[in-house]
Amino acid sequence: MTDLISRRKTLRALAQLAVGGGALTSLIRPAAAASPATSPDLMSLLPESAVTPGPLVMRTGATPAAQQLATSLSATARRLDPQALLLATQALDAARLRPGMLDAMPGVMAVIDYSLPSTEKRLWVFDLKLRRLLYEEWVAHGRNSGDNMTVRFSNEVDSHMSSLGAYVAGAPYTGKNGYSLRLRGLEPGFNDRAFERAIVMHGAPYVNPDIIRTQGRLGRSWGCPAMRADVTRPVIDLLAQGGFLFNYFPDQDWLAQSRLIGGMAQLRA
Repeated sequence: MTDLISRRKTLRALAQLAVGGGALTSLIRPAAAASPATSPDLMSLLPESAVTPGPLVMRTGATPAAQQLATSLSATARRLDPQALLLATQALDAARLRPGMLDAMPGVMAVIDYSLPSTEKRLWVFDLKLRRLLYEEWVAHGRNSGDNMTVRFSNEVDSHMSSLGAYVAGAPYTGKNGYSLRLRGLEPGFNDRAFERAIVMHGAPYVNPDIIRTQGRLGRSWGCPAMRADVTRPVIDLLAQGGFLFNYFPDQDWLAQSRLIGGMAQLRA
């Protein structure tokens, strides 16, 4: 019960941290334009089974637009950590305000929570205009990032590790891994070598529940977020040409130095 109260206090404080400027104007419907004080509390959207405190302490507030969007999306994706989701929407708002990062406001956003094991569905794909969940799926991580759990990340060529942070999706193509999606990393030092490393979204036979049952985890990629073959084409087509991807893990260096959300959160002591 103590853990549950702590979790709720943490998320109530998180929901009240909507301060600062900026707005995702193309994504906010008129009904969502109310003041942050009238927005639903993120805590009230969580299932009762979410009893552990979040891994982060939020040091600064999100913009009202990022807070409102995160609150709306959280209602449709109850397994996604609200802290990770808020960082994703804040990164989106920050990218929108930086010249040259986004050609247009994305209509679709994907969030990967690499703090979850590969045996759990940890990829969420959202329609930002309708504010609804489109897909909740398994996704693989890089072979040198860990076994079932993802514990290491890299931006280096040939590291065969996953990378953290925000990406914008480019054009789809067909290559050695079949139908694939190019990604452009938006965070220097963390994922901006994605093109050089050939980090793309693609399907893979080692991403399926049968593999989990036989070996206790998914297979692993060379750093790419690989998906089940059955959902690869529809997910790629949704994200292609401007979709937003956010890879999350409570990594202290990234949290402190990220170009988009740096300093917003730190690890809980």
